[in-house]
Amino acid sequence: MAHDHHDHNAHPANDGHSHGHSHGHGDDIDWAAMAALLESEAEVHSPAYARALAWLGKEVTEPGLIVDAGSGPGVIACLMAETFPGARVVAADGSAPLLERARARAARRGVADRFDTLAGELPASLVELDYPADLLWASRSLHHLGDQKAALAAFAARLAPGGTLAILEGGLPGRCLPRDIGFGRPGLQARLDAAQEDRFARMRAELPGAVAETEDWPALLSAAGLKHTGTRTFLLDIPAPVPDRVRAFVVGALTRLRDVLAESLDAEDRATLDRLLDPADPGSAHRRPDVFVLAAHTVHRAVRPV
Repeated sequence: MAHDHHDHNAHPANDGHSHGHSHGHGDDIDWAAMAALLESEAEVHSPAYARALAWLGKEVTEPGLIVDAGSGPGVIACLMAETFPGARVVAADGSAPLLERARARAARRGVADRFDTLAGELPASLVELDYPADLLWASRSLHHLGDQKAALAAFAARLAPGGTLAILEGGLPGRCLPRDIGFGRPGLQARLDAAQEDRFARMRAELPGAVAETEDWPALLSAAGLKHTGTRTFLLDIPAPVPDRVRAFVVGALTRLRDVLAESLDAEDRATLDRLLDPADPGSAHRRPDVFVLAAHTVHRAVRPV
């Protein structure tokens, strides 16, 4: 329901196909306006990201430079700085306001001395890196680039020999509510998924230089000249009753879905969402006891040959 920084990720349990980052590639999403939701989403999903980084750490033992390509407000980039205390971390993104939030977060977390930002359109901006990366991470940012195969090749070119490219794409649609919530037609979230998929397909088709690709990520990584070394999926499971901050995230993500998908839903589903977002309604996401967050994030990693 809503992850990592692109808009298709504004789904309450899982960024779905997005993860919330501004990449500067011609989509019409106002990432700065979404900053608070993106930050909240990444914070809620941080336990899954932490497990993914621990898995990557088995391959990338002492990185000197880590790049988060499509970093958004910097939640994962700061987590990287904390996970790899000997590394310099660069948060790269197309949104200057989001990078401002990333720098402020790094200062609050005490990692600002090893934290830099790089503003500009991906992947071209990465040529400004001072030296090659030992780990380049792209969390649901790749699908905001029209030619994903070319972008992977550009990412691979910025790796040091033996460096790792990790992409977070795919996973499963997230969930935050029971199938039957007691009003409206059961299966609301499945219909929201379908509307999101249609919106995502339109977004991809409208990107500059869009190229359709079979989403076989290990094969695409191999085509970029890398050796695929593993794929793993990391579960986020926050059962009911959820903490207040998680409930606030779910409400924010459902609000975003109501705003962007309204014309794709029928009147009954719009009315159901309105009830879910009405703080005075006992059945709303603000008040109901059965709100939860369940999401699955899939990470593919590959190494540049020495």
